[in-house]
Amino acid sequence: MTADDIQKLFTRKDGQYLCARWGRPIVPVVFGVDDATLATIKGAIEAVMVLAGHKMAETDPELGANLMMFFFQDWAELPLVPRLDQLVPDLGPLCDRLAAAGANQYRAFRFDADGAIKAAFVFLRMNGPLADLPAEVVALNEATQTILTWGEGAFAETSPLARAEEAVILRPEIAGVIRAAYLPTLPVVARDASHALRLAARLSAEGQGDH
Repeated sequence: MTADDIQKLFTRKDGQYLCARWGRPIVPVVFGVDDATLATIKGAIEAVMVLAGHKMAETDPELGANLMMFFFQDWAELPLVPRLDQLVPDLGPLCDRLAAAGANQYRAFRFDADGAIKAAFVFLRMNGPLADLPAEVVALNEATQTILTWGEGAFAETSPLARAEEAVILRPEIAGVIRAAYLPTLPVVARDASHALRLAARLSAEGQGDH
């Protein structure tokens, strides 16, 4: 991928560049799925963590769990979840807006004082096309979408996933961006588009066998 390609992945609708990674081990908790689906989701998260060279943990000292994923049928269900409105401000009005827009997914991030990701909330309304997707596709997609602060349009036209024979995998170029973004030599958060040049340089070095 070129630096321009990478810059587009992390550019927001307002034109600002933001690439932030997790600054603490990830502690996922999943609501609204059966045990088999839960195992699939946690397996996908662990696979992306291994790719990034990041860690998972049993508990977060501040939040308990810091990656919360909710699977549900109707946006009206979320405001009924105890204390969720304390974690996601204006939850009721947000759900009203998402319902009115016919949305089936929403992600929100929280950041620490250094700008690193400290929490993420994933809401998935399992209806329409989303409900027809295999659990492993949904799981890997969400694990990918929450490992970095991608721009809103990063995967609007092209999925981050690909199919290799019978398996669903991350597209190699997206996997490369994730690996590069988590290198200790790069900052936990970047707001200048020159960061994309550094990521592109690491991808180029990786392609030439320099690990």
